[in-house]
Amino acid sequence: MGFYAKHILPHLIDLAMRNKESAHLRADWIPQARGVVLEIGIGSGLNLPFYSSEVQRIYGVDPSVELQRMARKRAAAATTKLESLVQTADSPLPIATASIDTAIVTWTVCSIPNAAKALQEMTRVLKPCGRLIFIEHGRAPDPRVAAWQDRMTPLWKRMTGGCHLNRRIDELIMEAGFQIYDLKTGYEPGPRPLTYTYQGLARLS
Repeated sequence: MGFYAKHILPHLIDLAMRNKESAHLRADWIPQARGVVLEIGIGSGLNLPFYSSEVQRIYGVDPSVELQRMARKRAAAATTKLESLVQTADSPLPIATASIDTAIVTWTVCSIPNAAKALQEMTRVLKPCGRLIFIEHGRAPDPRVAAWQDRMTPLWKRMTGGCHLNRRIDELIMEAGFQIYDLKTGYEPGPRPLTYTYQGLARLS
């Protein structure tokens, strides 16, 4: 891992995700988490202030040591019981099968090298009655916007730690074995190739 990826990129990611649009979406969805939570791509912990008292423990997965350090600091301020797992999301999780009540991904599926494998691992650790909360950006339905996403992604992912602009988030979630039962899509403020958003809830099929 180079100097940029290790020391500069984590702070850029933290800064980029601290905006009012993202905070509004977090406030809509994250309080619905319950019980034992698995957050894939916890990053710098920007979701932590939005968890309710119904959450008992959070397992936070992220390969960045620096982002995990920021997350632990935020967890301490929020008196949240956080266990950091410094690893990639598509590696086997050291978590028992069917032990998680809520899995969460926010602006994360775009940058996991093997997103399908990571989602399948989430299906393994979720309880049969568990659910997935997701807020993700991805491929737009408009052909012109999607074409720009395809053009931009090769360079964009090199600059942003692997972020793909053109992944079909809903299809990836369903192919992993989830049934989406609440889905909202649309453009958030900003350039359209970057801001088409999928948000919702899914359960095991």
